[in-house]
Amino acid sequence: MRILISGGSGLIGSALTTALRSAGHDVGHLVRPGRSVDSARAPGDVAWDPKSAKVDIAAMEGTDAIVHLGGANVADGRWTPARKEELRNSRIVSTRVLVDAMARLNRKPRVFVCASAVGYYGDRGEEIVTESSSSGSDFLAFLARDWETEAMRASQGGIRTVLLRFGVVLTPLGGALPKMLGPFRWGLGGRLGSGRQWMPWVALEDAVNIACAAIGDERWSGPLNVVAPNPVRNADFTRALAAVLGRPALFAVPVFALRMALGEMAGALLASERVMPERLLQVGYKFRRERLEEALGEMGSR
Repeated sequence: MRILISGGSGLIGSALTTALRSAGHDVGHLVRPGRSVDSARAPGDVAWDPKSAKVDIAAMEGTDAIVHLGGANVADGRWTPARKEELRNSRIVSTRVLVDAMARLNRKPRVFVCASAVGYYGDRGEEIVTESSSSGSDFLAFLARDWETEAMRASQGGIRTVLLRFGVVLTPLGGALPKMLGPFRWGLGGRLGSGRQWMPWVALEDAVNIACAAIGDERWSGPLNVVAPNPVRNADFTRALAAVLGRPALFAVPVFALRMALGEMAGALLASERVMPERLLQVGYKFRRERLEEALGEMGSR
């Protein structure tokens, strides 16, 4: 298959590119102007500029699958009005441009796989959440809902569309986990607030395998919760990570301190999301890392 990936240099995109190429697929990246990789764009890469709604349509022709993993990091900076607008544009506008481009192709892709997030559900307390659950009512929930609405327009053009609602992706290679390791190695790690909030997570290996399966398996469409089947409370995650590193976890970050430091973003860290991968289990997906201890096992040596 010929596969195009946006966000191909990111954490998931890089690992997905490697996995797909190892499986014999022809993988190119959607490359924005001004990026360092743009000057050495590889054969099969396609130039696009979401800000100006420009896509090299001719270069996209013949693509079998498009995977959209773009989006500014929600944790990079306080959620000022300008930052919120950037977060929305990087997801919603870019997805709109990409779906519009697909509609102009002479031969449309067979599948469109678009990233989303479990933030779609908002703070749900002890409720067990599946793909059939409603969306939440906070900023991240509205962001994910509108993002998915843009992506699902591709299905109206006859393109099988899959929405990957990622939990916290665990890997020592990047993302949230390395940022946590420093304080824990110094013995300063601890729970956030009460620590009772549920935390949906997934190992990078499973996140990549699920994305690969979403591309190739015709049974998969609509939203999929990309999370391990065993969510944990924040306090349990804290204890497990401290145990792997051989360090204590004595401290707790008070809610007021989080809100003072992070503003509205603190709500995302304190939200309880007991998310289950119901649809993945229904189609028989076998997780490589079902238990948190398995996913964290290699942390102690890094």
